[in-house]
Amino acid sequence: MLAGKRILLIIGGGIAAYKCLELIRRYREAGAQVTPVLTKAAEQFVTPLSVAALAGRKLYRDLFDLTDEAEMGHIQLSRAADLVVVAPATADLMAKMAAGLAGDLASTLLMATDKRVLIAPAMNVRMWQHPATRRNRATLAGDGILSVGPNEGEMACGEYGPGRMAEPAEILAATAAALSAGALAGRRILVTSGPTHEPIDPVRYIANRSSGSQGTAIARALAGQGAEVTFVTGPATVPPPEGVHVVKVETAREMLAAVTAALPADVAVFAAAVADWRVATESGRKLKKDGSGRPPVLDFAENPDILATVSQMAQGRPRLVIGFAAETDDVVAHATAKRARKGCDWILANDVSPATGIMGGSHNTVTLISATGAESWPEMTKDQVANRLAQKIAEALA
Repeated sequence: MLAGKRILLIIGGGIAAYKCLELIRRYREAGAQVTPVLTKAAEQFVTPLSVAALAGRKLYRDLFDLTDEAEMGHIQLSRAADLVVVAPATADLMAKMAAGLAGDLASTLLMATDKRVLIAPAMNVRMWQHPATRRNRATLAGDGILSVGPNEGEMACGEYGPGRMAEPAEILAATAAALSAGALAGRRILVTSGPTHEPIDPVRYIANRSSGSQGTAIARALAGQGAEVTFVTGPATVPPPEGVHVVKVETAREMLAAVTAALPADVAVFAAAVADWRVATESGRKLKKDGSGRPPVLDFAENPDILATVSQMAQGRPRLVIGFAAETDDVVAHATAKRARKGCDWILANDVSPATGIMGGSHNTVTLISATGAESWPEMTKDQVANRLAQKIAEALA
C-alpha cells in the first residue's frame, strides 16, 4: 500500500504528539520511509531520540542547520517526500499555514513544498470551534490541504467534544488515499443530507432532529477517495464539507428537483431525513389563535419519495442507489422491507430511538441491508461509518 513511499512527518506541539510514535511504526510496517520533523513545542511531548529511533532516519529540528542549509536543505527536504503529513496539526500550526508564515523549520517546509499536504488537527474543543480556526480551516481546504479528523471524545484537559487527533490507523488510511488517485477517482456521486423544512406559515415549519452529520461525513469520505461529489443538503446544523459541490435546499420538493438536476451519477447516497408529509396549503401569513381554544386544522399531503423515484428510474438510474432507514423498532425487518419496496440496492439501517443518541450524536450503529442479507457493523464514529461505506462503494464499483 505504502511500499517505497516517502513521508515527511511534521510533529506539532500537542499532547496528541505521542500518537505519532505509533504512526511512525505503522508507516514503516506498511513499507514507507518516514523523515520526522519536530517543532520546538513537540519536544515537550515526545523526545527526539524516541522519534528518530522509531523512524530509523535523521530527525530535523532547526531551520538554520549550517550543514544542511549550505545546500538549501529545507528546500530539498520539503520536495524529496511524496507526501507531507502534519500530526498533530495544532491551532498554531494551522494558523501559520493559513497565513503563509515561515518562521521555523516546520512552517518553512510547508511553504516550500510542492507536494500534497495532509493535516491531522488536534486541539481543545473550544479552540477547534473558535471562529479563527474555522476561518483557517476553510482557507487551508481552499488551498488544497487534505485533512483527517479531528474525532470527538474526551480531551486531556477533561473537556469533551471534537478536537481529538485521528487515530494512527485513520491517518494511515488517509495517507494511502492521498498517495493514490483515489479508489473513486472519476466517479460522480450524489449525496443528500440533513432534514427538510416543510412550511406551515411564514414562521413555522415541520422538521425532524437530523443534524446532517452522517451525510456530511459520507460526502467528505467519498471526496477523500477522489469522487466528484454533489452534496444536496437541507438546513442542517453542521457545516457542509469542503471539496464538494454544495446545493442547499429547504423542502422535499426542492430536494427532489436538485437531485434530478444532479443526475446522471454513478452512485446516489440518500442520507437526508426527508419529511414524509407537508401541509397541503401553506398559509401566506402567520396563523394566530382566535380565542376559541381550538387549534387550526392542517391538511397534509404526502411528499415525493426521492429514494423510490431514483431507484425506479427507467433511464439514467445510478449504478448503485443507497438509502437510509431510521427506525425505532424492528430495525432490520423494517429496513429489509423498505429496500424491497423502494427498489434501492442497499439500505443502511439504524435505531434512532432517543436512548441511542444517534440523532445529532457523534456515533452510529448501522446494519447494511443488501440483496445478500444483513451485515451488522459495530458502533463507530460517524466518520468511521462514512469511511467504511466509501470503501464498500469502491469495492462494488471495481
